[in-house]
Amino acid sequence: MKAHLSIFISSLLLCSPSLAKEVQDMSDPLAVYTQAGLGATNKGLNAKIGISYDTGIKDVAAMNVIEFKGFLGDDLGWDRPSKKSNRMDSFRFRNFSANINSGRGSQLDINYSLKESLLAERTGNASYSILQALPKFWIVNLYPLAGVGVEFGKNAIEDDASVDSGFSVIGFNSVVGFYGKFTITDKIWLNYNPIWAAVLAGSDLYESSGYGGKDNILLHEFAASYQFTPRFNLRYFANWSNLVDIADGDHRIEFNYQF
Repeated sequence: MKAHLSIFISSLLLCSPSLAKEVQDMSDPLAVYTQAGLGATNKGLNAKIGISYDTGIKDVAAMNVIEFKGFLGDDLGWDRPSKKSNRMDSFRFRNFSANINSGRGSQLDINYSLKESLLAERTGNASYSILQALPKFWIVNLYPLAGVGVEFGKNAIEDDASVDSGFSVIGFNSVVGFYGKFTITDKIWLNYNPIWAAVLAGSDLYESSGYGGKDNILLHEFAASYQFTPRFNLRYFANWSNLVDIADGDHRIEFNYQF
């Protein structure tokens, strides 16, 4: 097992173009690099791996990142037993690219939940968004973003309460918001990332109750980070919304390493 893991990590390092470049600023939302992360959350463990690659386009860097969320929650999460299990809760795939000269990035973001919802037995969302870095003001960096997405589900509930067997499109949504970075020292920074999502079109059930019984939602994310070395940091995240209090939201402590 150790030999296989060593070979796997070595292959990642050899195929990653980021090693040929200087270490990237891990506090920058537009930074692209090969990475791995592990987080302890109130719903279990999270694991993340990201691999940068050559786009073939001058000044444009890109990476693929996949995350597995909420596994071993019954054993290691600290939520109430009714809100967790040892099964994985969801996974996320991101393809992110950034132009290092213009400060513009684009992202394909796919999330898939393994938990039942008001809309379907399993639900997912695929969105495409663009963000733009603005000039730094004092200690503040802002990165406004906007995008559109499609909601899909497995065994989705129809408007007449019947079940559409298999996978189907439930509706379409829009997202707008920003990433905010607040530099405290060269090793400590804070993030606040509000995102507003709203239903654009879809089934009657989705248009009226797509987000916990509402047709829109304001998502909040706060993060506090400490950079131990240029390649290694520790981050605390809190996620909540206008429908879920911060105390009932998602909390995690995450270690990240840049290869």
